[in-house]
Amino acid sequence: MSSPRPGARRTTAARVPPRRTPRQERSRAMVERILDAGGRVLAEHGYEGASTSRIAAAAGVSPGSLYQYFPHKDAIVSAVLERYSDALVSRVTARMSGQFEQSAPVVVRSTLTALLDGLDVEPPFLRAAVEEGPRLDDGRTLRAFEQRVGELVLAYLTTRRRGLRPDTSLDTAVWMLVRTVEHLTVRYLLDRPPIPRERFVEELTHLALNYLRPAS
Repeated sequence: MSSPRPGARRTTAARVPPRRTPRQERSRAMVERILDAGGRVLAEHGYEGASTSRIAAAAGVSPGSLYQYFPHKDAIVSAVLERYSDALVSRVTARMSGQFEQSAPVVVRSTLTALLDGLDVEPPFLRAAVEEGPRLDDGRTLRAFEQRVGELVLAYLTTRRRGLRPDTSLDTAVWMLVRTVEHLTVRYLLDRPPIPRERFVEELTHLALNYLRPAS
């Protein structure tokens, strides 16, 4: 995920009110069906092509049942993207946490592969996450994603402090790395340049490692 495109319309988080909290198992199951359907509709039709009626039909529920939990389309999209972000962080965390003892190239390459795999969804869905997500919740989900991934990167770099440039500020390095990798990975998946996937991962691995290494 990345920041919204220039000129995108802005909406504050206050315009996406929280949905009704499901308390019973049946209600929670219905909310999950709606969110699953919302994800499928976004993947097929994108944000502009999504509608509450289309999502309700895909979920197999009536529009009235949908409106019990989500007041409008943006509330569904926001919840879908938040769930997607949580799953993506969990994927990256699982991959990175189990490899802290590996060499830096192995850890970086493996983590980038996990991020790329997690972001490699249908282009209309990814575009909705990139362009509409920050608008819907004023960037809250994006900031949470960057913070959680940044905490992982900071924990790893702290264990490798001796191998970094002497003048490295860990906070600065984490901010730069997380957002550089995030932006380049999203652009790679949306633009589909003529660069093989393996080559892209290798180039991004070199970029990240060389940024941190002491000068020769």
